[in-house]
Amino acid sequence: MPFAALADWNNFYVIAGSSAGGLTGLTFVVIALAADVQRVKPTGLRAFVTPSIVHFGAVLALAAFMCVPRQTILSASLGLGAGGIAGLIYVGIIASNIRYNLGNYLPVRQDWIWNAVLPGIGYGALLIMAILLWWHPEPGLYGVGAASMLLLFIGIHNAWDIAVWMTLRKHDSHPPADADKEKKTRDA
Repeated sequence: MPFAALADWNNFYVIAGSSAGGLTGLTFVVIALAADVQRVKPTGLRAFVTPSIVHFGAVLALAAFMCVPRQTILSASLGLGAGGIAGLIYVGIIASNIRYNLGNYLPVRQDWIWNAVLPGIGYGALLIMAILLWWHPEPGLYGVGAASMLLLFIGIHNAWDIAVWMTLRKHDSHPPADADKEKKTRDA
């Protein structure tokens, strides 16, 4: 039997999926900018940029999945459960990368919150909603929507954070060419 309550969510998921797809493209622009910064380590990009792409991709996949015609509670529950489990495994990989693979960089509390804790909550919520759909479908759908928005906002925050970091890093690592001339002129 089709899950009729999902029909009310089509516009929501069209908007969420479109946003996630567009933001994924913009994140690729950020990655291209990172290539200009010579001192950025690939491990840092893997630990901080790749998860943003994965979170955007998860929102896009979730939006497409939730708009599949003739979805049933069983199929929705199985898909959400699989997505939640896969997301939690990935969050474990992210946490491991942050903990062990960043070289001299010591992650701060904000790194842990936005890259491990909040995504873990988002993917864990998908897993919980997979179970909740069986007994309370209407609140379960709101929970799925909230989890997708959480993952979208995590991706936005993290992409913004890395873009600002790269901009400041690039600015600090390349002093203006005229700086040496000014110093020599003042010293003379």
